[in-house]
Amino acid sequence: MSLEEAARQLKMAGHDAQVAFDCVGLGDLERAQEHAVTLRAAADAAEVALSRALTDLTPEEAQVEGERAVVALEDA
Repeated sequence: MSLEEAARQLKMAGHDAQVAFDCVGLGDLERAQEHAVTLRAAADAAEVALSRALTDLTPEEAQVEGERAVVALEDA
């Protein structure tokens, strides 16, 4: 997995966390739980991608790839 995938997964986890939070406030606990599960899956996928990047990339390569990943997500 790439840093772009890690960034995408983290963005998805953040979205699911916000939706779960909002659902709790609305009393929709089933939907909150569903989003909590999907945010966990996205966070786990991001962690796997980041662990792999730690072993595969130098700090310089990580900086370049990280910047590229964030720009790609902003442009999408």
